[in-house]
Amino acid sequence: MFRLLRTIILVMIAFIAGMLYEREGRHQICESGGGLWIEDICVGRELNE
Repeated sequence: MFRLLRTIILVMIAFIAGMLYEREGRHQICESGGGLWIEDICVGRELNE
């Protein structure tokens, strides 16, 4: 039973870490393209002018 619980917890931790990693990657791509990151949405450069 402990092995099953440990596996589920490890999968949850890996999923959350992957989501955070992907979110940070999108944030950096947005900023490097001249966009503005507002509440998890990338507002393009053309809308900032």
